[in-house]
Amino acid sequence: MPNTIPLGEIAHARSGDKGNHANVGVIAWTDAGYEYLGRVLTESRVAEFFLPLRPKQVQRYELPGIRGYNFMLSDVLGGGASRSLRIDSQGKTLGVAILGMEVPAPPNVAEMLRP
Repeated sequence: MPNTIPLGEIAHARSGDKGNHANVGVIAWTDAGYEYLGRVLTESRVAEFFLPLRPKQVQRYELPGIRGYNFMLSDVLGGGASRSLRIDSQGKTLGVAILGMEVPAPPNVAEMLRP
């Protein structure tokens, strides 16, 4: 078994803009995956992953009813949709990007896969 797996094996994601800020929602496929993500998908880990965008702050919000975590990344969109010259000025690709994040492979990964 590999030491790491891509986050996309145990979760899906959505993202978008809030002015100059972006939100990235990560939703586990199963209860076991949600519990695991609560331990490994921390604000600091997400901030490090998105370091090239230089977020001023990353805040995590728990959404247990949908097995999700929402991350607010402050000041990462280069001014926002109407001001930014970035290709992804609305942060729509950040959800796809985070699914490529490597996380430690848990021993019970089979319980976390998409049903």
